[in-house]
Amino acid sequence: MTAAVLPYGAWWSTPFSRWQGSFCELHAIRFAAQVAKGALAARNIDPAAIDFGVLGNTIPQKGSFYGAPWLFGELSAPSVAGPTISQACATGARILAVARDEVLRGDASVALAIAADRVSNGPQIYYPSAAGPGGAGAHESFVLDNFSHDPFARCAMIDTAENVAAEHGVGREEQDDVTIRRYEQYRDALRDDRAFQRRYMTLPFEVPDKAFRNIAGHLNGDEGVHDARKDAIRARRPVREGGTVTHAGQTHPADGNAGIFVAKRERAAELSADPGILVEILGIGQARVKAAHMPAAPIPAAARALDAAGVKAEDLAAVKTHNPFVVNDIVLARALGIDVMSFNDFGCSLVWGHPQGPTGLRAIIELIEALALRGGGVGLFAGCAAGDSAMAVIVRVSDA
Repeated sequence: MTAAVLPYGAWWSTPFSRWQGSFCELHAIRFAAQVAKGALAARNIDPAAIDFGVLGNTIPQKGSFYGAPWLFGELSAPSVAGPTISQACATGARILAVARDEVLRGDASVALAIAADRVSNGPQIYYPSAAGPGGAGAHESFVLDNFSHDPFARCAMIDTAENVAAEHGVGREEQDDVTIRRYEQYRDALRDDRAFQRRYMTLPFEVPDKAFRNIAGHLNGDEGVHDARKDAIRARRPVREGGTVTHAGQTHPADGNAGIFVAKRERAAELSADPGILVEILGIGQARVKAAHMPAAPIPAAARALDAAGVKAEDLAAVKTHNPFVVNDIVLARALGIDVMSFNDFGCSLVWGHPQGPTGLRAIIELIEALALRGGGVGLFAGCAAGDSAMAVIVRVSDA
């Protein structure tokens, strides 16, 4: 696997903005292209070096039929081709896997994976049906209807969390304790004027206007993070009557984008901010569990990634999760035999939000940076996705 590596520092993420916030009118693909152009310029990376591109996008935008070719054209790389991929919350991990595989096969030497989504102002879709009563079709609020109803499991996403909490005996107090810990970890990323986040995020972040001609404002970091006071977390009522999961113990929809390079090892040095640091993908796992039990899906996905990497859970120096529900972390920690309070140094999607496609990619970037601060080691990313599925990735950071 060392034939395909992640050039150190050749990655970025916007702050995540809670839906209907500062990014709510920005076209996700055009926004991602603008951010990527700035990121490449800041890293002195010529777009001409890119010979494969993949876009992760899960929420339709006007013109997104053209997907990756449009994005890379806007990025001043009009000769770059590649797919547009939608795998719900697992999209970030999937596009990284696709970029890695393209390089491993020898079909590309420098691949760029970008994930971009805008949950705000999701499309209202009308499905025509000339044969319907009176010729009427069906309407779907793409974001809200799919959040509230899985057509196969026939439940809302929050119901999957309650199902897993009940099956694994995860009570309200334990959820609150871990939620409080997650916010404490996020505050570590804000220390010293957000020193950790500045490792991969440009701050203050310039927010463009919706025409992408002028600067509409600035963000000093993630926008719309929940009230993190302990008493406020413990005072929250469960969302479901008689349930255990509160709004504090789940993430919030958001907008944003992120990008990451994968390259042949001999090309990585020219893209890297520090050629002395080697970042490898050791293993990838995917899994699906029984219907309506989404938060448990990272358990088998992580097991498969660990097996593919030849790594044991006790060898992990860091664990990062996409945790739309804090229940995810609790059951994964029990399965791996790891202290749940040690997960997610510097934050996680439970706190900074969930734009879907970019969520996992930002988490993987933060995992790598956390490992680099430790002086290296092996880390696990694991995150669930719609349809009771999940993906996991094992990375290693070491001296080149």
